[in-house]
Amino acid sequence: MRRIIFFAVLALALGVGFSAFKTWRGTPVRVITAQMLPLEQWVVASGQVRYQSLARIGAEITGTVAERFVREGDQVQAGDPLISLHREEWLAQYQQAQTALAQLTNQLYPQALESLAEARLAYQQAQREAQRRTQLAEQGMLSTEQSEQAQSLAKTRKTSLTRAELLVRSLQPGGDEERLLQQRLQSAKANLDKTQISAPFAGRVQTRNVEPGDQVQPGKVLLEIARLDGLEIVAAVDEKYMAPLQLGQSAVVIADAWPEHELPATVSFIAPAVDESSGTLDVHLQVQDSEARLRQGMTVSVSILTAQKQQALLVPKDYIWHTEQGWQVFTLADGKTALTPIELGLQSTTAVEVIKGITAGTQLVLPDDVKQLGQSVRPVLEAH
Repeated sequence: MRRIIFFAVLALALGVGFSAFKTWRGTPVRVITAQMLPLEQWVVASGQVRYQSLARIGAEITGTVAERFVREGDQVQAGDPLISLHREEWLAQYQQAQTALAQLTNQLYPQALESLAEARLAYQQAQREAQRRTQLAEQGMLSTEQSEQAQSLAKTRKTSLTRAELLVRSLQPGGDEERLLQQRLQSAKANLDKTQISAPFAGRVQTRNVEPGDQVQPGKVLLEIARLDGLEIVAAVDEKYMAPLQLGQSAVVIADAWPEHELPATVSFIAPAVDESSGTLDVHLQVQDSEARLRQGMTVSVSILTAQKQQALLVPKDYIWHTEQGWQVFTLADGKTALTPIELGLQSTTAVEVIKGITAGTQLVLPDDVKQLGQSVRPVLEAH
């Protein structure tokens, strides 16, 4: 009986001693040391491949398709033929305009000059006759009526001369008629040229909506061509991360189809407004795709480098604590925890820069492990 009591007392003493020993050592907590390390701040978003310039090719005149020279996926150079329309009607109009201009030069203008010479001679003769009859009438050798008839004829010849002069002026080289016919010729030539639809720039055919024999008219889209040098990425960045974005920042683009290939890019445009429905900001990037891996509509991952420092006091995000008083950390000194206010700088995916409040070498306690301030703790160092 005495032996049983002895062991019970011994067990109780050991238990109390172990509890006291545990309290003396402190509650184990995870601890890291704030360090000066290189820092890169990235903004990560999902994006889509788009063509910055997509030309919708159509006909400028009404006509019938005679031939189509390209199809989807074909690469074209500026000036390459795409579609031809039947040109018989427009060719006839052009030839008619040429004929009219030649007729003006070779026939109408020379005839007008001859008519002018005849009208001038007729007027001179009528004028002399009118003067002669006027003199004879004054001498009483002719009647007044005969004198007036001569004067009337002279006026008629004068009117004919004026008309002939105006006609020559109109038909002469550089005159109104020639300018009008030149305009008609140019218009006919332009319409004739419009029967041949060519590529406005180097690019790749995206869609086609026309076949030989189709009737086309202005306003109908026949082909879509994407400019080869106009490939860009449009990333939807959460508005929370828009503050550090700037034009010219470097970025890395990774397509889901080729996750092992990183393509360099540059921020080229930032939308002036946030999309209200999605809460995102469109950011455009010019991407270098020398091997032409990207395709219109592809989904890509975008990482934009918004800032970097060679040395920054870094703390893992798990070790910072936000309260009504602002950002704080639990520091460890003399085996006890304390709450220290801090100011944050740049941020990476997993860590933040602390610019005020602590220094390099400060030991920080993981907030999840702190039960109460001032408690005695036993640090368990974590690697970071």
